[in-house]
Amino acid sequence: MKTYLTLIFLAISFISIGQKSPKEIVSTFFTEYKNEGSSKALDHLYSNNEWISRSTDAITKLKQQVENLDEDYVGKYYGYELIVEKRLSDSFVLMSYLVKFDRQPVRFTFQFYKPDNEWRTHSFKFDGAIDEEIEESAKVYYLELNK
Repeated sequence: MKTYLTLIFLAISFISIGQKSPKEIVSTFFTEYKNEGSSKALDHLYSNNEWISRSTDAITKLKQQVENLDEDYVGKYYGYELIVEKRLSDSFVLMSYLVKFDRQPVRFTFQFYKPDNEWRTHSFKFDGAIDEEIEESAKVYYLELNK
């Protein structure tokens, strides 16, 4: 009986270890981004989504755009910080990160979807307009204070 319970516990542990949370997926992405480059990181990011094979042209274009964020354009990569995490439900989450480069910050936005038991990458985007957004939010805050 004791062996039987041990086997059940181990089976449950292995099932949960194999599943990655969105935070773990993002952490792996940034580790690969730093160590192996953006193309490899994007390949691994979308490897959990079998439907992405139908969008190879879009992924190739995305890889080229992210690769253009090289040291000549934005400078050295220093790391990342979570800006916001929004959950639409227990099955859909958006995570936005400030990616720190020497010249300027860039925002990387990830969306993850869990249709059944495992998270898959739904989308990835990036933009450099984060400074404009914070300025705009300050204007809204200023307007609210003066009502």
